[in-house]
Amino acid sequence: MKTILDIMSDLWSLQVNERCNSTPLGGYTFSSMNVTTGSQDSGFNAFPTPLRIFLAIIMALMIAIAFLGNAIVCLIVYQKPAMRSAINLLLATLAFSDIMLSLFCMPFTAVTIITGSWHFGSQFCQISAMLFWFFVLEGVAILLIISVDRFLIIVQRQDKLNPHRAKIMILSSWILSFCISFPSVIGWTLVEVPTRAPQCVLGYTEFLADRAYAVMLVVAVFFIPFSIMLYSYLCILNTVRRNAVRIHNHAESLCLSQVSKLGLMGLQRPHQLNVDMSFKTRAFTTILILFIGFSLCWLPHSVFSLLSVFSRTFYYSSSFYVISTCILWLSYLKSVFNPVIYCWRIKKFREACMEFMPKTFKILPKLPGRTRRRIRPSTIYICSEHQSAV
Repeated sequence: MKTILDIMSDLWSLQVNERCNSTPLGGYTFSSMNVTTGSQDSGFNAFPTPLRIFLAIIMALMIAIAFLGNAIVCLIVYQKPAMRSAINLLLATLAFSDIMLSLFCMPFTAVTIITGSWHFGSQFCQISAMLFWFFVLEGVAILLIISVDRFLIIVQRQDKLNPHRAKIMILSSWILSFCISFPSVIGWTLVEVPTRAPQCVLGYTEFLADRAYAVMLVVAVFFIPFSIMLYSYLCILNTVRRNAVRIHNHAESLCLSQVSKLGLMGLQRPHQLNVDMSFKTRAFTTILILFIGFSLCWLPHSVFSLLSVFSRTFYYSSSFYVISTCILWLSYLKSVFNPVIYCWRIKKFREACMEFMPKTFKILPKLPGRTRRRIRPSTIYICSEHQSAV
């Protein structure tokens, strides 16, 4: 007859075996780590069929716009030597990273949402997760380089970025992005085959090494670039405001001096000084719009990623699938909006896009634009009593 200690020992062994069988490798729950990868756990809530059809149409449009729009941007820079300035090379690299996202990440996420299961195997799951972070990191690195360049030009009055240096920085950003994202493939961290999310994501884990890598990834993708870009733009806005006040004060003093010298009390105020401030700040405004779009699209994704890794309650909630789907496609919107912003804000890109379009689509007549004199964006505007030198 078994003693009480023997019975307790048997019960303890049974609990350990059950926990080992249900405990995920590396702290993750791989409920669909087998070959089929189509099982759904109790927390998985697929969308109803009508909503899947609607989402399929929306996602197809997003993929098409992201691919075609960014491809046109790359073709413009490639085919037109006059467009190969340092800033345009950076924008073309940003467009290329968005093209890669639209080819190697977005279609698989769309198929998973439409079918309700992952059909591409666990190994490709890790590869797709690595590619997702790789191309996202590259795009963020390019935005960071452009922001620092605008800061140096407008605030520090240093225009040091040329096409050769831009190419070196682009190559360095590709290498750095690859080094940060590659550990997910070689086993430094594990990603989950989608059953709770429509894309391979970092799931809940209690291992410190996996959590450390997740934090490092999110910090490198969003928080460090966001902090640097926010500081740069605040300094730029402050500099532009001070320049505008200086020019306004100079115009007032110039008007009063002319009145006192000529003795004409009825003299009208002279025209505004011929200082083309818009040329200096228009490129900055474009990059500021890109920064705002990046912040709105990636702040929710960054918070979502951290909660997925650290919060077991959030990760195993019944609404996790719906939340992850919305946040993932919100992050993809950045790739869709970027080429639209280029054509909207940059005149040369807009004109080149019109050249790529077939003549049958050119319904509206070409409107004459205002001609502005070209100046160096690093020009310093110096206002004195007798002249305004550029």
